[in-house]
Amino acid sequence: MKAAVGDELVIESAHEGEARRIGVIVELRNEDGSPPYVVRWLHVEQETLVFPGPDAHVMPKKQEARLTTEQ
Repeated sequence: MKAAVGDELVIESAHEGEARRIGVIVELRNEDGSPPYVVRWLHVEQETLVFPGPDAHVMPKKQEARLTTEQ
């Protein structure tokens, strides 16, 4: 798993009826983009250090946002 600052980390629910958790990666601990990540969780506005498990995946930040910030 590789990520960049601004990507979303999505953790799927392990139990039926529970919502998935979505957060924004705000800090990388490794230069190559591998875990762990510091994530700001959107549902609680809290930051935590995360070692993602098999129920997690990274969604790259939107291309439109990258183009806007690069100009």
